[in-house]
Amino acid sequence: MTASPTVRRRRIARELRQLRERAGMTLDVAARQLDMSKSNLSRIETAQIGIKPRDVRAALALYRVTGADAEALIEIARGAQQRGWWQKYSDVLPDWFEFYVGLEAEAATLRTYEAEAVPGLLQTEAYAREVYRLTAGEEGIERKVAARMHRQNVLHRENPVELSVVLNEVVLCRPVGGNAVMAAQLAHLGRMARLPNVTVQVLPFTAGGHPAMNSPYVVLTFPDTADAAVVYLENLSTGLALEEADQVRGYSLVHEELCRMALPPAASLARLEEASRHFA
Repeated sequence: MTASPTVRRRRIARELRQLRERAGMTLDVAARQLDMSKSNLSRIETAQIGIKPRDVRAALALYRVTGADAEALIEIARGAQQRGWWQKYSDVLPDWFEFYVGLEAEAATLRTYEAEAVPGLLQTEAYAREVYRLTAGEEGIERKVAARMHRQNVLHRENPVELSVVLNEVVLCRPVGGNAVMAAQLAHLGRMARLPNVTVQVLPFTAGGHPAMNSPYVVLTFPDTADAAVVYLENLSTGLALEEADQVRGYSLVHEELCRMALPPAASLARLEEASRHFA
């Protein structure tokens, strides 16, 4: 059973869509039978909105799913109604980012490339505060920083997420928040890179052009293979989750190539230490 309500909602959405298609029903027909609008059923099947357990039961009856299989899906639907810790920060986190945090909370692996900043999971409070100040202003900044620090628990839980980070070398050179903040951030990054579940690689300037030059990304996989992998992309105003297998495969291959082009972990750690001394 998956722990994140976001992941559970996504699982229910996919199962209901597949069951409807297997039953040979269109969205129109199924929506009429379930006494809901076509648009609502579509949004349920794409995980844009949740669905109550009683409505899941009605849908399963319509699709002729009974017994243990039906009860297992209804139980997942109950879990999808729970609140994740991140929802207490809904006043400062947009819906699209709450969705990502819900995925991140359940992930088994995270593979990411960052071109401009240290990834949120590896930021210090002071660095995170400065990033928010520069990109979003002062409003709600302390609560945003608190939420970012809470996210980092995925690296330290009993079964921590496996994190693979490729950092553009410019991230080590840009003095976000001034020398003291940057020196502390790079020292922290070095400590985190020594964790057994964290790999940090620096993509040096000498590597030249590379396949992610215009596209920072996160590729997430989950403990249960029934939960398909996701690619998450983000800009200043929204986030986008790509779920098609070909899309995930493409970004996974890009990450493999960046890891090959980047400095090995030991050399990357030495580069981090060198950069930290520069700002000390």
